[in-house]
Amino acid sequence: MTRFPCLRLAYEAAESGPAACIALNAADEVAVAAFLQGAIPFMGIPRTIEDVLSDTSCEAPASIQDVLAADEAARAYARSVIARHAADGLRV
Repeated sequence: MTRFPCLRLAYEAAESGPAACIALNAADEVAVAAFLQGAIPFMGIPRTIEDVLSDTSCEAPASIQDVLAADEAARAYARSVIARHAADGLRV
């Protein structure tokens, strides 16, 4: 799990429930896009996901609207994690 931190995060999200799985997927997509654009290093991907998961509610979505809202909230938080680190001069 040390060598593949995203796998560890996926197992943790699966154990936490659907909200965490939604957040993991959304944060992963944002972080991978940032990596491909050169905004974060490769290891910034799991760090971003971990930050998003730590801020994610465990409440299960009750409707598709809740799923979409959770997805957008996780994406927005992932973008803010990346921007915050960039503003601080750090690479996630």
